[in-house]
Formats: sequence, C-alpha cells, structure tokens
Amino acid sequence: MNIGQMFMVGFRGTVVNADHWIARAVTRQRLGGVILFDRNVDGSVQNISSPAQLRELTATLQEYGNGRLLIAVDQEGGQVCRLKARDGFSETVSAKIMAGFDDEAIAARADVMAATLAAHGITLNMAPVVDLASNPHNPIIGRYQRSFSDDPEQVVRCAGLVIKAHHHHGIGCCLKHFPGHGSAGADSHLGFVDVTADWQEKELVPFARLIAMGMADAVMTAHIVNRRLDPQGMVATLSRPIITGLLRQRLGFDGVVISDDLQMGAITEQWGLSEAVRRAVLAGVDLLVIGNNLAHQKDALSTGIKCIEKMLDRGEIDADYIRASVKRISILQGKTAG
Repeated sequence: MNIGQMFMVGFRGTVVNADHWIARAVTRQRLGGVILFDRNVDGSVQNISSPAQLRELTATLQEYGNGRLLIAVDQEGGQVCRLKARDGFSETVSAKIMAGFDDEAIAARADVMAATLAAHGITLNMAPVVDLASNPHNPIIGRYQRSFSDDPEQVVRCAGLVIKAHHHHGIGCCLKHFPGHGSAGADSHLGFVDVTADWQEKELVPFARLIAMGMADAVMTAHIVNRRLDPQGMVATLSRPIITGLLRQRLGFDGVVISDDLQMGAITEQWGLSEAVRRAVLAGVDLLVIGNNLAHQKDALSTGIKCIEKMLDRGEIDADYIRASVKRISILQGKTAG
C-alpha cells in the first residue's frame, strides 16, 4: 500500500537531479504529485522561469515518476497564474473578465490555456474556481477577480467550458474551494475564517451541478469554518460532516478530494502538520497538499506518511480506507498520464 501517493508537495528549484530530495520522494516514497510555483513568497524564483526550463523540469520529474506523477499548478488566469507572460508564456485573463465573453470566446481562451499547460508537462490545473462572487470585498476571491460570477448558472456555464478545454488536452481540473469561499470576509492563508453568517446554500450549486455532469476530476477543500454545515465549527478541510457527509454522500462525488495547502495560516495557527494530516484523512481527504511555498519543510512528506502509518497501527483507520484514496488518485493519474 502506497501512502506516499496521498501527498502532493512543493519544492524549491528549477532543475531537479537524482540528488534532489523531491526526486528521492518520487522514486523511494512514491509521491503522488508535485505542485509548482513561479515565485516564492519573497519574490525569488521557485520552479518556473521560462517555457524551455519548465518543459525540462516536468520531463525530468516524469522520468522519476514513470509518467504517472501528477504535476499541478494554479493556472486560473489573471492575477492567479503560475505560467506568466513575464516569463514567456501566453497572456491570460481573470475569471471575472472571461465570464463577460460569449461561449465561443471562453472556449477559445480556455483552449489556449490548456494547450499551454499540456505543452509544458502540466497534468493537473488547480482550477477552475467555482466559488460565487457573493462578497465583492472578499480579500482572496473577489479582490483578485477569481470568481466568474455571483450567479451559480453563470459559474457552471463558464467552468464547464474551461473544463472541457482542459479535458480535450488531457489535463485534469480541480473545482475549488468546497463548500464555498466566495462569501468570506477574510483570507484563510492568514488565519481563521468563519463564513457561518454569510454563506448561502446556493454556493453548493456549481459543485453539485458539475459533479452531476461528470466534470469534476477533483474537488479542493476550503480552510473555512461553516457551522451551518458542521455545528462543531471544524475547518471544512478537516470536517467529516462536510467532506464525507456533504461532498461524498449528499452530492455523490467519487473523485479525488484535495486539501488546500496544509501550510496555510488557518491550519497552522491551530494544528501541527501531523495532526492536520490526521484530521484531514479522517474527514475524507484523499490528496494532502503541502505547498512548501508559504514555508519550506523538506521532511513534511516523511512526517505525513508516518502520521498515516500510526493511524493504521492504532486502528483509527483501516487499510481499505487508505486503499480507496490511493485508488482514486491512481485513476486521476491514469486520466492525465502523457
């Protein structure tokens, strides 16, 4: 049983060789995926500096991963994109701007984006955002024009076109941020965010519709508290009522559940990495993201694997539970393998 498959980690470096810790993580610990960033939080280059460099990096990573490694980026468009025009990639527009186009223009823009990702070895786009733009003053969604609209139907229309374009080029997509981050008044990168008073049931509509349409390869959880969905007030990423009860059972989602970055403030202010991994797995998360962008922790993968091994040893979870997660991730890897 491959527990390493349940992790997606970030790393520093634009070139990888056999001595790099990420190469050893892929070959020895059978890491499920990597997530690439163009810049570190201090502005220095992390993984992406040019088209040629990125192609070489992803090709090398796939050599270590036997062609099945998930290689992910956040390429939403506009201000949230890792393949930037300044580094030689195609220009993109935000979701809000894209929503103003007709279907043909959205499809064309999305096709260029997906083709660019495919040409540079990316297999999973952490997009589209299907949060509703219900709070225009939202500091992390509204501020950066990451939402298509405050209208669920418009979000479904635009997101569907974006996903179709990615699937045409063999790239998986990840809907985010479940169960809806658009009404938030704070940024979960920085700390605790409670949407209980502002969240609306209609924020589930884009997730429910796209899942029913068979267009959800993966769904990313939000680090938000919503007591209307979990009366205990647990952060959604770590909430069994929200992940297993609502997403899996009520909405019928059987794809990969991906955590938002476990190094974000909403998690790290309250839990250490091992406890965050433990709670996320118990909640029903399959793929645990440790971005190593907000912080840099080379031993995070080993720490996470040991945590799950201890859970198995203590009988907190059984092997079949882990095998089910690994199988879902393997299916996604198979869909996106070059």
